[in-house]
Amino acid sequence: MKACILAIGSEMLTPFRVDTNSLFITDRLNTIGYDIRLKAVVADDIGELANMVASVLTWADLLVITGGLGPTEDDMTRDAIARVLGLPLDLDESILERLRDRFARRGMTMPEINRRQAMVPRGAGVLPNPNGTAPGLWLERGGCAIVLLPGPPREMKPMLDAVIAERLAAKAQGTGLFRRVLKITGRAESDVDAQASPIYGPWTRQALPITTTILAVLGQIELHLTAQASRQADADAALAAAVQELQAALGPSVYSVDGRNLEQVVGDLLREHTLTIAAAESCTGGLLMSRLTDVPGSSDYVDRGVVCYSNQAKTDLAGVPAAVIAEHGAVSEPVAQAMAEGIRARAGTNVGVGITGIAGPGGGTPDKPVGTVAIAVAVGDETRVRTFQFLGSREMVKFQAAQSSLNMTRLMVLGLPGAREWSERK
Repeated sequence: MKACILAIGSEMLTPFRVDTNSLFITDRLNTIGYDIRLKAVVADDIGELANMVASVLTWADLLVITGGLGPTEDDMTRDAIARVLGLPLDLDESILERLRDRFARRGMTMPEINRRQAMVPRGAGVLPNPNGTAPGLWLERGGCAIVLLPGPPREMKPMLDAVIAERLAAKAQGTGLFRRVLKITGRAESDVDAQASPIYGPWTRQALPITTTILAVLGQIELHLTAQASRQADADAALAAAVQELQAALGPSVYSVDGRNLEQVVGDLLREHTLTIAAAESCTGGLLMSRLTDVPGSSDYVDRGVVCYSNQAKTDLAGVPAAVIAEHGAVSEPVAQAMAEGIRARAGTNVGVGITGIAGPGGGTPDKPVGTVAIAVAVGDETRVRTFQFLGSREMVKFQAAQSSLNMTRLMVLGLPGAREWSERK
């Protein structure tokens, strides 16, 4: 069952507003077996919207449109649908009465412009909206169902769930799309694919096929596994076996198979082993500690973080000897190691992290170009330190440095007695 989602609104074609409705709609439709083949944001232009709708109707089983059902002149979703389907717009007196009652309950008189929301393409089914003024609409043309939903999420979400329960679930022929995501860090996309593709390639030919998509995002690689089945238990079993096979091949570079992000995984490991962490950050400016403390309950394991940007701050706050900085430079493995061990000693924690680097765009040298970052992690009796060369903007370098710091911490904690077994149970 092929579906298309259109989000209507010129504001979402600017840098100031993002379409989030389509993510919610995709998740709900996938669970009843609809495969989203196209998502698009369309400006408040009746001609462009009509052209898009006409094209989608030639191939889709379902078209979901969100937005453009308000009372103003730029709300033209109803008009575009009526134009494409060749239907007149009729005034629905029952909708108009509900609108008047809604305004009256608030001690207001309904503005005349709201009559537009009571205009319905002839033959359309009206979807009630208890949370707003814009009713939704249901139409069918050929083999395609058309669902018009309001834009505000608090109105759209309950209306979509009602449509799925009352109309769409029965049309979906009892199948669903089920997914698992493996999150991998510390490896290149080509490296992951070279090792994983011989494993997932044959899955499309098995009794319950599984399709795999590899995605590269900043600081990590993701493997998305999708299975379509009439019973969730069948999909869960097939996906669990597939995940296990990939984990065995890719090893500890797979840090999550259950949706958790890296800071959550590290936090769970620290809490399980009753470890506490402190960090001394230079080029990341506190980003590592910000990410760790974004996780609810992180006070269980986060003790403190200091931003020691200047050389003097590295000495004053993390105890880095001035002679070490003078000999090796602020961006160096000896300084990162001294930061990690120094902040751990001062905080009295089990884990210490030190990060120092050149985030750019200036400050690089031939020996230490922009993106050079030295990271040290001290856990127990061991300290590991490594110099990375990150690419990208200042923000990208900072994020990758924080990501690598979290991953180094994860791998070192996994090396503690019993940690690997606990991780595998999770």
